[in-house]
Amino acid sequence: MRVKYCLYIIGALLGAVGLTMFFPIGWALYYQDAGLVPLLVSTVITLLVGAALFLLFRPKQKMMMNHREGMAIVAIGWLAAGVAGALPFYFGDVFPTLTDCIFESISGFTTTGSSVMTDIESVARSLLMWRSLTHWLGGMGIIVLSLAILPFLGVGGMQLYKAEVPGPVPDKLKPRIKDTAAALWKVYVLFSLLLCVLLMFGGMNLFDAICHTFGTMATGGFSTKNTSAGYYNSAYIDWVITIFMFIAGANFSLHFRALAGDVKCFWKDSEFRFYTAIIVLFTAIITLVVYGSNYDSFADSLRFAAFQVASICTTTGFATADYELWAPLAQALLLFLMFLGGCAGSTGGGIKCMRIQLLLKQGYHELFRLVHPRAVKHIKLGGRTVQSSVMSGVLGFFVIYLAVFVLSGFLLSATGLDVLTSFAAVVACIGNIGPGLGSVGPAENFAHLPDFAKWVLTLCMLLGRLEIYTVFILFIPEFWKK
Repeated sequence: MRVKYCLYIIGALLGAVGLTMFFPIGWALYYQDAGLVPLLVSTVITLLVGAALFLLFRPKQKMMMNHREGMAIVAIGWLAAGVAGALPFYFGDVFPTLTDCIFESISGFTTTGSSVMTDIESVARSLLMWRSLTHWLGGMGIIVLSLAILPFLGVGGMQLYKAEVPGPVPDKLKPRIKDTAAALWKVYVLFSLLLCVLLMFGGMNLFDAICHTFGTMATGGFSTKNTSAGYYNSAYIDWVITIFMFIAGANFSLHFRALAGDVKCFWKDSEFRFYTAIIVLFTAIITLVVYGSNYDSFADSLRFAAFQVASICTTTGFATADYELWAPLAQALLLFLMFLGGCAGSTGGGIKCMRIQLLLKQGYHELFRLVHPRAVKHIKLGGRTVQSSVMSGVLGFFVIYLAVFVLSGFLLSATGLDVLTSFAAVVACIGNIGPGLGSVGPAENFAHLPDFAKWVLTLCMLLGRLEIYTVFILFIPEFWKK
């Protein structure tokens, strides 16, 4: 492990984060608000630290990153970005404690959307812009990570997409990671621009449209309003955001192919078909459940059900209704979706549809073997045989995911929180969803939780966003040995 090389790359990352702070500084100058000085100070500190690491540890000759260094840079880099992102909140006195500042920043960069901000509309607009921008940056980072890097590190079954996504292997869409990143950035920016324009057509001003675009495309969920997207009470805005949440929850390599002319790639992809079927099915059921009991109009029932299903399944976390007032069945279905998540290669969090598919196929495979013990039958996904190493990675990921969920729920319960709030808060953070149930539901936030609980949930956000293995591997002694 070349620690100095890792610090050199992390320095470059911090430099990039520092440069992005100039965007909200422009808004601070425009609005002449209180966020100008905190953003300037944060920018200077981040750039100085990044430049120091970059220059002090810059290698004398060009080096190639190996898989262990890749994991270390991803995990430590995301944490470093989260700390840097907390500086504007800290210097701007947005939160009373450093714990809250880091919680909000990590929630932004991991595109979780769980918030400790109690009065959003009273905060300087430039700081709200930075808060939303952390979503957008983290969302693009996750796409590049999951499509260009994680498959080649063998993280939890993500290597299934080696043959499907742009990456550093021959005969693929793009042969190098930097070309992959450039291609994906173009898709991401294109959808973001389109969404922003559509939201402005619906009555949002430019500032709110940009912030909600950042939250939607990154499946993050930070809003500029205390009542989230429900503030606008607009069927047009709800449906536009619903559609783009669905788009953001799909594999971005499919969007790349579709824009290149291969529109049929969506239907050919088994994970996308599964993802679409789940959203359509759950929307239909919840629409029937809330129709008549919560909403008199079928159109309103469909609108609110579709929005919340898309928001929870894609782990965006926007809210247009307090779903804790819905029937228990509707809440139970939404709770299940919190574990599901979007597609692999999307900005969504959760376990991912691909892994759920493989787990279901593995379960059926075991039943089949009981009936036909001598039969030779392979697990397939999308017409391709899934290797045993991939299945073991998926099973291992699922076991560790559940273990973290249970242990973290126990830790939160130990702080005195009720059981529903404890476990709902954990699944909301490890799944990068945002709101949960109980006292962290869509009408509340995470500000009232004890500091210890916030640190546990901050770790859960990082674990969930970075596919668990990438973080835990740092604590294996053999990882650091030659």
